Amino acid sequence: MDVKAAPNGVATIEDRILRITGYYGYYPGYSSQKSTSRSSVTRCKPGANCPSSHSGISRQLSPLSVTEDSSAPILELQNRGSSGVCGHRVERQNRSADDGTQTHSENSSQENRIKARCLSCTSMVLKGIWGLLIILSVSSSWVGTTQIVKITYKNFYCPFFMTWFSTNWNIMFFPVYYSGHLATAQEKQSPMKKFRECSRIFGEDGLTLKLFLKRTAPFSILWTLTNYLYLLALKKLTATDVSALFCCNKAFVFLLSWIVLKDRFMGVRIVAAIMAITGIVMMAYADNFHADSIVGVAFAVGSASTSALYKVLFKMFLGSANFGEAAHFVSTLGFFNLIFISFTPVILYFTKVEHWSSFAALPWGCLCGMAGLWLAFNILVNVGVVLTYPILISIGTVLSVPGNAAVDLLKQEVIFNVVRLAATIIICIGFLLMLLPEEWDEITLRFINSLKEKKSEEHMDDVTDPSVHLRGRGRANGTVSIPLA
Repeated sequence: MDVKAAPNGVATIEDRILRITGYYGYYPGYSSQKSTSRSSVTRCKPGANCPSSHSGISRQLSPLSVTEDSSAPILELQNRGSSGVCGHRVERQNRSADDGTQTHSENSSQENRIKARCLSCTSMVLKGIWGLLIILSVSSSWVGTTQIVKITYKNFYCPFFMTWFSTNWNIMFFPVYYSGHLATAQEKQSPMKKFRECSRIFGEDGLTLKLFLKRTAPFSILWTLTNYLYLLALKKLTATDVSALFCCNKAFVFLLSWIVLKDRFMGVRIVAAIMAITGIVMMAYADNFHADSIVGVAFAVGSASTSALYKVLFKMFLGSANFGEAAHFVSTLGFFNLIFISFTPVILYFTKVEHWSSFAALPWGCLCGMAGLWLAFNILVNVGVVLTYPILISIGTVLSVPGNAAVDLLKQEVIFNVVRLAATIIICIGFLLMLLPEEWDEITLRFINSLKEKKSEEHMDDVTDPSVHLRGRGRANGTVSIPLA
């Protein structure tokens, strides 16, 4: 291309424009050299060998390189602008991603809360169902035991032998527990390993001969006395009276715990203890203080007292025990009874205090039924603490009183006068008062205050004028609610 020179020496129009604008990279002949440099650039086709990349020819420095370097700020600004736009897009994408993850986490947390509430409700329902079954089972087993004893006394009256025989069945407590362990546990343990694990109730060293004699002997004697006195009371009184008087053991447990264990003093439990004592006196008065009635009341109260002493001493020396440790301990009591107390019924037999003609004449059906129900009662009491609330076990025990009363009425063995009925009701009310928790007063005050707050809120809602309406006035930044008269 021929370049025509202008009168002022400028070769082309492009040079003139660059000179007039004062482009800092301008010099005469800029456009000609630029065109020459553009024409000298060789373009490589795809796949072809480019000589400039492999021939080692070095690029010569020229004013064009200066202009190319000087155009770098413009390119940089363009890159910054494009990177800024991309940065805003990426930031928006990140924000949207964060919002999405936050929403997802909130949804998952809400789902977890709902699942936790459902699980808690399900566990409460299951505990309630198990509690109802345990209540019925505990009360029916205790009623059955008492009534079978009354039936056995018609043909066979050997209370200590019956006590010894039923206590021997406690040996089967731990095998029953281990059978349940094999049926329910995922990791099975051998009988000896489980036995040693449960024997920690006696200490870190487990069950030794010294501890067997030291710890088991007093509890075995108290166990035997409790059952023996209970059976003696059943000979003098009706099953309803004996079961009602035996419920006084809760009051005795509180009194002994307050004196021996220094437990917290509670006025309501003192009232319950007074009610229990009042019921005992009224029960003796119901038969005009008859000799048999007074002796029977004394036996029943003695049985409740030894039962309370057993529980307090157990808490003092052994503390709390889980189901396995309780099964181990009760089975140990059965072994001690079989080994060391077996001589007592033998002595009573040869002294003709408790004598029977032959072993074939013994009512084995009634004896086995009584021992089986007694064992079932002890197992249910310990299982119920694991499966449901402990208070329901005590409710099942007190429900044995109306159960025995219903059976006695059907058998026409008892005539309820006003004094006996009042005594039974007072003792049962005292027993239920013993079941109140230690913070029952605080819980009651909170409940009353919550009711008062709800009533005050409802009253304020009723006082508020229902004709007041709210009108919304829309603004750019939101909505403002203005009350109208």
